[in-house]
Amino acid sequence: MRKPRDFDAELKALEDKARDLKNRKVQQLGELVILTGADALSAEELAGALIVLAETKDAGKKEAWAKRGAAFFQGRARRTASAPDRDIGSAPARSSSAQPPSGGAGAA
Repeated sequence: MRKPRDFDAELKALEDKARDLKNRKVQQLGELVILTGADALSAEELAGALIVLAETKDAGKKEAWAKRGAAFFQGRARRTASAPDRDIGSAPARSSSAQPPSGGAGAA
């Protein structure tokens, strides 16, 4: 005879997995804010910038932002491969110089 499925246990396992994924996403977003130097902004400034980004319909701007983000991650990957201990200290200094142009693009 076949064993009946425990739907409650399966549902709980799926809910736990979804909660873990959401927590990991939130943690990764926080790490991204810190790595880019955006943690120097106030919560209001950061929220305003993100709202502008989310509302932007200009495909050219979005493509430029995506390229810049890809370059950030590629540069970061090269730095972490060459100097993992020093990378954390150098990341905010490099990203803070990249901060004003993105703010200018978002304000436009």
